[in-house]
Amino acid sequence: MNAVDSSASSLNTPSKWKVNIVLFMVGQAVSLFGSSLVYFAVMWHITLSTQSGVMMTLIMIAGMLPIFLISPFAGVWADRYNKKHLINISDAFTAVVTLVMAIMFTLGNEYTALLLICIAARAAAQGVQMPTVTALIPELVPEEHLTRINGVNSSINTFTTFASPALGGVLLAIAPIHLLMYIDVVTAAIGIGILMFLVKVPVPAEKIIHESGMKQYLKEIGEGLKYIKSNVFMMKSLVICAVMNFMIATTAMTPLLVIRKWGDGLWNLTENLSIGAEHRLAISEMGYSAGLVLGGIAISIWVGFKNKNHTYALFTFLAGIATAGLGLSSNFWIYTLFMGLGAGFISMRGAPSMAMIQINISREYMGRCMSVFMMIATLNVQLGMLLWGPLSDIISLDWLLVAAGSCIILTGIIVFFDKTLRKAGLATRQAD
Repeated sequence: MNAVDSSASSLNTPSKWKVNIVLFMVGQAVSLFGSSLVYFAVMWHITLSTQSGVMMTLIMIAGMLPIFLISPFAGVWADRYNKKHLINISDAFTAVVTLVMAIMFTLGNEYTALLLICIAARAAAQGVQMPTVTALIPELVPEEHLTRINGVNSSINTFTTFASPALGGVLLAIAPIHLLMYIDVVTAAIGIGILMFLVKVPVPAEKIIHESGMKQYLKEIGEGLKYIKSNVFMMKSLVICAVMNFMIATTAMTPLLVIRKWGDGLWNLTENLSIGAEHRLAISEMGYSAGLVLGGIAISIWVGFKNKNHTYALFTFLAGIATAGLGLSSNFWIYTLFMGLGAGFISMRGAPSMAMIQINISREYMGRCMSVFMMIATLNVQLGMLLWGPLSDIISLDWLLVAAGSCIILTGIIVFFDKTLRKAGLATRQAD
């Protein structure tokens, strides 16, 4: 029995692992909330001060490109080093960068370029932290509870990212941007403190590294890619991840759909209440966020079928129906219902699919595999948006959503009948 197995067994009693994972998720949620709040406050600040479409594009690039570039190295670090320390270092890096920016703005150096640097640096830290957190969860949770915990974690993260944009906008209206930055420093310190002193993490078996530097990193990245290539389940999962994220990117165009279909004039709900286009946008986005949260809660309570792949396939299929329903809806409230249902189904398919990955991947390659999933997801969402955006000016968004939904429905059917995925849905955690 190696060091991980020995220490993990002492944590897997019901009373210990539940307290441990709750503390872990609370600490990460606090940290995520502060980071997300400040990110959106910075984004709103740049948008309001520049009113530039070019700046909005630069914000997206600064927030996405570092994640894509650092993910391969992040996977190596997660497999090589203590995950607990790596998460705390990422949080600390984010806090230090934000603190430096806050001090510079306090001293009067209010440059938009500095904010873009801040967003990029924070994105790089997120690119390290996210796959490491995902890789650490199966070391803290018994495998039979992974679906439930992934569902709860998804709901917490969704609620946090749903609340932070609104609160960030409110706080920006009453306080200068540099004061809001200090919030992230405080929440990062809380997250670091909880993980450092309260969460018990299995001690990893020592990995002897004979070489260092870029050559060794590239070697380990190559080993991870070779492992993925040799693992049929992983290859199929990556293809499904790519297809799903590419197709789901059509939903990024739904605000434009709302404006085009229901953006003209006011709707009188009562004599003293009417809603305009901006209200309809807010209502549809609230429906989407509510669906994500409720879907995560539902799957954490139900857990799903004995074969995780059946749950994964079912909600992939239903997510496709909901996506097609968005394009077929002629009534705004039915459209909003499909938004909520689609988000809920996406959330409910995510928990069992992540549990399958966590169970069927060797711990030795967990970090590298998670980083590749992050890269594939990020890349295909961006590629999808690059296609669907211009295409929506040529082809009706209704039909684009119907086409995307049909592809997702077909994906769900393929997932259900695929023998490799069905076998993986019944698998137990691999011994390393």
